[in-house]
Amino acid sequence: MLTCRQATQLLSEKQDRQLVLREQSNLQLHLLVCRSCRRYGKQIKTLSQLSKTFIKYDD
Repeated sequence: MLTCRQATQLLSEKQDRQLVLREQSNLQLHLLVCRSCRRYGKQIKTLSQLSKTFIKYDD
């Protein structure tokens, strides 16, 4: 089982690269039981979407 630190690291890396199958499955297992990491994942996804929108309108 991943620690929260490992899970948040993978969530961050997921924004930049495709996770390998083992990373994906370990992360999903952790997210099933950890509310805080699920919330963190939603937050970084939202920030990523907002930054893409900002860059699009900045041009």
